[in-house]
Amino acid sequence: MTTPTSDESTSFSELDQRFMRLALALGRRGLGNTWPNPAVGAVVVKDGTILGRGWTQPGGRPHAETEALKRAGRAARGATLYVTLEPCSHHGKTPPCVDAILRADIKRVVSACGDPNVEVAGQGYAKLREAGVIVEEGLCADEARRDHAGHIRRMKDGRPHVMLKLAVSADGKAGAPGRKPLPITGEDARTRVHLMRAQADGIMVGLGTVLADNPVLNCRLPGLEERSPVRVILDAGLRTPLASSVIGTARAVQTWVVCAFEASNIGEDILRAKGVDVIRVSSEAGRLDLPQVLAKLSERGITRLMVEGGPTVAAALVAADLVDEAALFHSPQSVGEGIDALEGLPLSALTQSERLERVASETIGADTLDTYERG
Repeated sequence: MTTPTSDESTSFSELDQRFMRLALALGRRGLGNTWPNPAVGAVVVKDGTILGRGWTQPGGRPHAETEALKRAGRAARGATLYVTLEPCSHHGKTPPCVDAILRADIKRVVSACGDPNVEVAGQGYAKLREAGVIVEEGLCADEARRDHAGHIRRMKDGRPHVMLKLAVSADGKAGAPGRKPLPITGEDARTRVHLMRAQADGIMVGLGTVLADNPVLNCRLPGLEERSPVRVILDAGLRTPLASSVIGTARAVQTWVVCAFEASNIGEDILRAKGVDVIRVSSEAGRLDLPQVLAKLSERGITRLMVEGGPTVAAALVAADLVDEAALFHSPQSVGEGIDALEGLPLSALTQSERLERVASETIGADTLDTYERG
């Protein structure tokens, strides 16, 4: 029997679509909280009735499929499993999800997209089909690939999915003269940014942002404080002030400082004593090698990286074609004299890039959010 493998060749029902969208919504609960594993969602359904729901748990396990099957229990026999990513087929820290699916005697698996992990990469589907399970792929694939963009990028390119967040005034400024901090957007936009932080594995800024703004870089939404991402500071010479907020709270929120190989060993020892993890990479003329920075973060399990500043780091990422997604908050207010959002580059280097296309625009309070994604 030949099983269809994509939306183009499979006629999915309205119920199939409804249950897959539920699985996607469940999976999003884990965004920013499951790294290094992807945030997967799963639903077990039989005769139109939901028997079990699951999503990847904090730290990446248990996996979504086993969670959903555990809730369904023996009733899962002969049911359909909807899952947002190909079930794993290899032994890692936990047994393969494929084995759990077969033990539960699932009749049909509907999967949104394949897993590019070389330890899976079609093998999960193959083992299920060999055992007689009907496997259908491609339902809500675009949505799933967007949700799993961090995992996919890390598996394919050895780096995190990079989301650049910028707040820009009506006249294209990101701050006051002298790099002094200046509130650009309103409270509604700032709330959205905190939600973005909660869904990111890591948040990265340059030393200039630490010196100018002294940010905490955590998530301050009620109930989501524990979802604060790992804070990553780019500081080639280890000049981050010990009195800064990020260093002072390093034992409460994971904090990594990336410096040059030649940076002071004594400085590293002092930061480590404060609870900071120090990572060394190559540098040239005082600027860190960004591809190497991203590779190091990937090695540590970061899949979704949010970049909040400043103009120098933002411009360097844009120039190096390392931006996969951009969240551009536009304020209706003008600043006048001030610093540009991208150091040494026009904003059009981002907004008119051949690599990025605008995929959404929405009003948030008095501000506008334009979202760009890599084509």
